Amino acid sequence: MKTVIMAGGKGTRISSIASDIPKPMIKIGDKPVLELEIESLKKQGLIDFIITISHLGHVISDYFGDGSKFGVNIEYYNEEIPLGNAGALFELKDKLKEDFLLVNGDVLFDIDVNRFLDFHREKNGLVSIFTHPNTHPYDSGLVITDKNDCVIKWLTKEDNRPEYYKNRVNAGIHIVSPKVLEERPDKEKIDLDRDILKPLCGKDEMYAYDSPEYVKDMGTPERYAEVSRDYLSGKVSRRNLCNKQKAIFLDRDGTINKYVGFLRNINDFELLENTAEAIHRINDSDYLAIVVSNQPVIARGEVTFEELDEIHNKMETLLGKKGAYLNRIYFCPHHPDSGFEGEVKELKIECNCRKPKPGMLYQAAKDFNIDLTESFMIGDSNNDVEAGKAAGCSTIKIDTDGDLLEAVNKVLEYKI
Repeated sequence: MKTVIMAGGKGTRISSIASDIPKPMIKIGDKPVLELEIESLKKQGLIDFIITISHLGHVISDYFGDGSKFGVNIEYYNEEIPLGNAGALFELKDKLKEDFLLVNGDVLFDIDVNRFLDFHREKNGLVSIFTHPNTHPYDSGLVITDKNDCVIKWLTKEDNRPEYYKNRVNAGIHIVSPKVLEERPDKEKIDLDRDILKPLCGKDEMYAYDSPEYVKDMGTPERYAEVSRDYLSGKVSRRNLCNKQKAIFLDRDGTINKYVGFLRNINDFELLENTAEAIHRINDSDYLAIVVSNQPVIARGEVTFEELDEIHNKMETLLGKKGAYLNRIYFCPHHPDSGFEGEVKELKIECNCRKPKPGMLYQAAKDFNIDLTESFMIGDSNNDVEAGKAAGCSTIKIDTDGDLLEAVNKVLEYKI
């Protein structure tokens, strides 16, 4: 599979770091970020690259040459006239006969490409986009999917967005079918998100691959400093799902939000004090932040799946406004006792996911290659503790509406 790296941006927001070289040539540690991208992909067998260049592009071609010094093959496309961040793809379509990886040249990442490719092949769409939550969803484009991961809406920054939304943004890595390039938009400059990807929404042609792996742009001096720290600490490579991960599993009601009994109304959802700070601390660590929550209100017929999604969207929105995010939310909709008016009979079953059973933790371990023995379960009930122990995790029980931050600090400071 070929990889196309879009490396033609001017990098005006990060010009204070380096104004005399292209943004992809800014060094992280002792190597340009573009070199780190190529190295990461080469390790996984991707050796054929096309790099699109424009502003100060000779700096890139002089450094990498034909790629032989780096053990790869590199071709270039030089945009003499700016074509937008995706216009060059239409000039290259004769070289792109099979699905290809498309990457922004100013992104630091280390991902398991084979997992991503397996997802793309399973969905059998035209495009798969790598998505993840971030610390600033309120000023990012949002990707909205259905339950099959099919992208149904793409809200760019200028679009109106709902009051509450899932924190899912495009990370700048894509697998693209050449069929997307068969018809060129009728404009000189072509924007990848707005002109190519967004029109595919709602057509069963584009899918979102959610992953907690490290993918961050270095578009501002602040983000550059952050990714530099993460690279030098080894966090970037540790987050690759080829490696075993560790997680802090969190109950929801009484742990993240105020306990109100069975939460049926979205207006009753309120984050507890210090929740966002606690989850932000998890985000900054090597742990994943994963919610595992019993939600029998679904089986009881008191809340629909759609209403629960909206409650969770509120949770993600409120956390995102404070710079925190969850890597995944798992919930059990079942309840074993039946015979009540309004219940959803097919959900009134004995299952393996309802805590104190560990099914949700096992599913997360499968999805994210988590070592449960290196992970923690934090909750306010005995069911939380029992589920964590059954999965092999260490556990912390807090008081209902207790201090999640204190518990997270104990984990991160190795005080237990």
